[in-house]
Amino acid sequence: MRNPREFAHPLAVGAPDPLLEIPVKPSRMIHFFDPSNPKMAAKLPDVAGATDILLGNLEDAVPVDRKVAAREGLVKIGREVDLGETALWTRVNSLDSPWALDDLLRLVAEIGGRLEVIMVPKVEGPWDIHYVDRLLAQLEAKHGLSRPILVHAILETALGVTNLEEIAAASPRMQGMSFGPADLAASRRMKTTRVGGGHPGYSVVADPDDTDPDAPRPTAQQDLWHYSIGRMVDACAATDILPFYGPFGDIGDALGCEAQFRAAFLMGCVGAWSLHPRQIEIAKRVFSPDPEEVAFAKKVIDAIPDGRGVHMIDGKMQDDATWKQCKVMVSLAEMLARKDADLAEAYGL
Repeated sequence: MRNPREFAHPLAVGAPDPLLEIPVKPSRMIHFFDPSNPKMAAKLPDVAGATDILLGNLEDAVPVDRKVAAREGLVKIGREVDLGETALWTRVNSLDSPWALDDLLRLVAEIGGRLEVIMVPKVEGPWDIHYVDRLLAQLEAKHGLSRPILVHAILETALGVTNLEEIAAASPRMQGMSFGPADLAASRRMKTTRVGGGHPGYSVVADPDDTDPDAPRPTAQQDLWHYSIGRMVDACAATDILPFYGPFGDIGDALGCEAQFRAAFLMGCVGAWSLHPRQIEIAKRVFSPDPEEVAFAKKVIDAIPDGRGVHMIDGKMQDDATWKQCKVMVSLAEMLARKDADLAEAYGL
């Protein structure tokens, strides 16, 4: 184990100092795009205005014969396309692939100053983060970068979920984690072909009616991912990094997507992936606090500015714990209001 004091020092001579606090920015959606698709690239300046994060995807969904084209397309976008205040991320190929090393070498050399975060797929333990951490430090030093590139881990395997606490604490470069339900389902040998969301087979059923045993019995679909997302959120909160829900694959099921995103939001995730433009608005709506909730939270804070004591507000008990919850809600609303004039008006900020 590294000496904790060493976390404040770069891993290569001449590399920028590690960040001791992860920047917290609007991160409601990480919108994926294929950099090898010129039509998609041409739309990015318009899409950027509606998104918090744009991610050039080099891994899944990019065919083998377009891997290099996707990498070079992202270099061109990073050099030439104005995305305004929207963050530019990338997801490189998995570390066990023949493309990952060239992804890192090429992108850091050419657009390292534009990339805020590199998403690493299928992270299985802290050793994967240590490898990327050291390599990025060497490349940052070589190319004279003044700001460290952050790392985001995707939890997509049973071993990764088993080691998620160690992954979260592996490096000061860790920005956050995303939950990858499709690959995780395969790794666990789960019997589902869905990408995120629930499953009708994973449900509970009410007891039979004693007076009418043959009557239909109410059922409720359960959340396949609740336990693992809860662990991810705890690991991220414990290390001051950010948790994200991953993809929801049924693009046509807006209601199911919103329900899954909302469950993740309530559990503590700051955002989710969007795979199609219609999911951008869903994520924006879900991961922005409800104005009525914000108004009540402001009312609590105004009534008990220091958070001390026990108070009754609108018939509800409020104390230090609920005051802290209200601070979380209002702080998020204030951050989003600075980016979005419509939200600022809705929140009265």
